Amino acid sequence: MADKEEITHEVASERELADASPKWYVLHTFSGYENVAKTNLEMVIKKYNLENRIFDIIIPMEESIEERNGKKKLVSRKVMPCYLIVKMIYGDDIWHNITRTRGITGFTGPKGRPLALTDEEILKLRLEKVTVNFDLRPNDKIEVIDGPLDKSVGTVISVDPENKRLKANVEMFGRPTPVELQMSQIRKI
Repeated sequence: MADKEEITHEVASERELADASPKWYVLHTFSGYENVAKTNLEMVIKKYNLENRIFDIIIPMEESIEERNGKKKLVSRKVMPCYLIVKMIYGDDIWHNITRTRGITGFTGPKGRPLALTDEEILKLRLEKVTVNFDLRPNDKIEVIDGPLDKSVGTVISVDPENKRLKANVEMFGRPTPVELQMSQIRKI
């Protein structure tokens, strides 16, 4: 009798997981062990067949230009040292698999329990591509929502849908200044 109950419970759990949508979570790692932790977590995913639960592992990086010995060089830097960002369908059953992975100290959140990132945080970290409405035309009003011109208002000059870019006049220092922006950096007003 207990076997039938366990089987029914497992089937119900699998249905719940199938209905759940993946969310982004942050894992804390030992300092300098981000790559090792990512590799080890990938091995854990394969070992326990978690490919249908853990979809993406990211070490947040940014590229910057450094000058060394008079030469400029493009360098990748960790935006958030000691952290991995993971897209997964969380369940208590995989908590131990993840937290026991070599190089990972645990989830970020209250009492070491995972707390999913908000939509706003996902946009700031650029974890997912933003679907952009391409029905922009010259003279449409836009607001810049990302980058150094954040919260600036402007008028579209031209649109390049193939490269997902546009040119707009944005007001700076009291006068309109032409700038080139990515579609993901703006929203139509």
